[in-house]
Amino acid sequence: MQRLVEGVQRFQANVFSAQRHLFEKLAEGQNPLALFITCSDSRINPNVITQTEAGELFILRNAGNIVPPYGASRGGEEGSIEYAVSILGVEDIIVCGHSHCGAMSALLHPEKAAAFPAIRNWLEHAETTRRIIAENYQHLTGEQARQTAAVEENVLVQLDNLKTHPAVAAALAREQLNLHGWVYEFETGKVFAFDTPAGQFMPIENLSSVKRAHPREIEI
Repeated sequence: MQRLVEGVQRFQANVFSAQRHLFEKLAEGQNPLALFITCSDSRINPNVITQTEAGELFILRNAGNIVPPYGASRGGEEGSIEYAVSILGVEDIIVCGHSHCGAMSALLHPEKAAAFPAIRNWLEHAETTRRIIAENYQHLTGEQARQTAAVEENVLVQLDNLKTHPAVAAALAREQLNLHGWVYEFETGKVFAFDTPAGQFMPIENLSSVKRAHPREIEI
């Protein structure tokens, strides 16, 4: 805890003082570039990965970067998504999974969460991911390969779940919103983005441009 307190003191003395104008402007309101949905995992820092500043990302985090279908949980996810789309007017939503995800490991091995009812209940919102891996990826025998497939498929499942949210569906119909699927790899720093024409995740630097697509497509 002492390290955190000392960090606050350094922020106030060094960072805030040097960027006082920015923080004073942020007090007037926010206009984020995107809604960034990712895992609670402490190893992910969305602003570091995207090199964005305070006020540029509206961030929603939970275990497994899960987006329950509309009405399924009545949790904070629904309100955060509606606020970002309908009030803040974000034009892009990114669902970002990551390598070595503990939530996906528990999803593939339910016994790991057997003693934790809250975790079990939460992972039910990713049941579609579990079924996809169990029924369509029997050819993968290595644990790492199955985990990677689960992380990627889960991102796509949660993007589909996003479309059940009325605010998202309405903005997509108006062609004022784009959905993006990313996977961040801790050990290499690489970000992989789902490319709809290719039907697979590709290194983000290999994509020629960030272009607007038909609003009912998942692309980057």
